[in-house]
Amino acid sequence: MMKLFFVLAISFALLLGLFDSSGESPKHGESMLTVHFPDFHLIPTTGALGPESFVFDISGDGPYTGLSDGRIVKWVANETRWMDFAVTTPTREGCEGPHEHHKMEHVCGRPLGLAFEKSTGDLYIADAYMGLLKVGREGGLANQVLTRQLDEPLRFTNAVDIDPWTGVVYFTDSSSVFQRRNYIDVIMSGDKTGRLMKYDPNTNQVTTLLSNLAFANGVVLSQNRDYLLVAETATSRILRYWLNDTSVSKSHNNYDIFAERLPGFPDNIKRSPRGGFWVGLNTKHSKLTEFAMSNAWLRRAALGLPVDWMKVHSYWAKYKGNGMAVRLSEGSGVISEVFEGTNGNKWISISEVEERDGTLWVGSVNTPFAGVYKI
Repeated sequence: MMKLFFVLAISFALLLGLFDSSGESPKHGESMLTVHFPDFHLIPTTGALGPESFVFDISGDGPYTGLSDGRIVKWVANETRWMDFAVTTPTREGCEGPHEHHKMEHVCGRPLGLAFEKSTGDLYIADAYMGLLKVGREGGLANQVLTRQLDEPLRFTNAVDIDPWTGVVYFTDSSSVFQRRNYIDVIMSGDKTGRLMKYDPNTNQVTTLLSNLAFANGVVLSQNRDYLLVAETATSRILRYWLNDTSVSKSHNNYDIFAERLPGFPDNIKRSPRGGFWVGLNTKHSKLTEFAMSNAWLRRAALGLPVDWMKVHSYWAKYKGNGMAVRLSEGSGVISEVFEGTNGNKWISISEVEERDGTLWVGSVNTPFAGVYKI
């Protein structure tokens, strides 16, 4: 009985550690600047929540984003409304409307990462359940790209980016064991089955570039196309995968650590037109978080309890969540800028920051709106 009480007590501490946001602001980087933007507004999403990622089409229209009911919508600025653009599954009965969408994700789809192929205008979609898909300029029902049977099926497709010169698609599969509706388990179990992958539409060949990743998440191609950055959420670090032989010689492997000990759990990564990369941090760390994440036995013990951690996390995030975003310098990976809400304008979580034309589009998998901030 005492052992059970001890595990329960520690598990509660783990819960607080994973989602408590009382930690200090990061001290990583000499030129770090915390920025607050008074000129901002929120754009509610219609019928669903969770605009996790943003992308603009080849004409500059948008942005487009995926929602919790499986729809991909487009922002029509001159009409100030979201327009339905695409879906990732033909099964739409019971998908839309006011209900708990996460219970139907495996049926309705959950589009996460988005990227346009510049030469064709096709939109590539990383859907957590349906895999890698694409849809034409007119939208509609997206089609699966990877029709061949993979050696290891996609279990939790997450983020995507495309080489604008070659059309090669880079994407992540967060776990080969857990699906998105159990993403907390990926962290608590210590799962390391995530992958960074490459799809060449010219040959239809799929290649695994990196494996054994702890919750592979956001991915982005560098401006010079010589490396990829991939977020490893469970370890709070960003890995750099070199794409050319010259750069590989700089490290003993084909990858190195670009940034580590980030002040929160990293999600999506986007290039900034001012240089460097914006990284959304789903939840800020605290000292208790660091303790919990450094004790694998504690996480596993908590996972074995008869507790719905996803539901607990959902409730906790509503009241205590505090997401933020950091801009990493391109050369060193040092934090040069921090974005976070203030007092009454704190974010439950931040999945992504897309910077375009002097504006930051801020997305969260948990909120029924997108944030728009003028720099």
